Amino acid sequence: MTAMTDHRPHMQTEDFEAVARIAAKEREGTRLEFIDGVIRSKAMPDGDHQTIIEWLTRICMQHRPELWLHGGQGIKAEAYRDGRAIPDAVLAPSKAFAGQGDWVDPAPILMAVEVTSWDSDTHQRDHVEKPRAYAETGIPVYLLIDRAKCEVSVYNQPDGRRYEGVHVVPYGTDIALPDPVGITLQTEVLKDWVR
Repeated sequence: MTAMTDHRPHMQTEDFEAVARIAAKEREGTRLEFIDGVIRSKAMPDGDHQTIIEWLTRICMQHRPELWLHGGQGIKAEAYRDGRAIPDAVLAPSKAFAGQGDWVDPAPILMAVEVTSWDSDTHQRDHVEKPRAYAETGIPVYLLIDRAKCEVSVYNQPDGRRYEGVHVVPYGTDIALPDPVGITLQTEVLKDWVR
């Protein structure tokens, strides 16, 4: 029996960063991510998507004024920080990323946030790839607001490979964001921002 080997070409992280910079300059709104050795384009957020991030920002400011919900910040992701992800937002101290470049060290991040888009690959990206990458990175909480399913998922207790805890509720149900976030979201208003 012969061992199977992976014959896919492997891009170096530095090469991906160069490609991402060029793409962003050449085409306005282009945002590329690099997870599991795959380059994906991240969709531009629509108005409801941005309104959800605004809603969450206000809640975080009210309950945790020492923190900031940083929108669209590129982070070094996955177990060896070779991946590059752009969460819709990350909750971290307000000046946590000062002086860093396009792709920041994720150590100060308390929570990564994704709000689903209407892309064909949103399930694979937001429900499979992102939770694994964020858990490998050690981000304590991953909040997923799924507009297609009208559900909110909170992942916590990363073990270096995946999140051990996952709690899913339908829109309209309160959900606690566990420590180190320590905020409860009242999700009824999310019903206003679905198609």
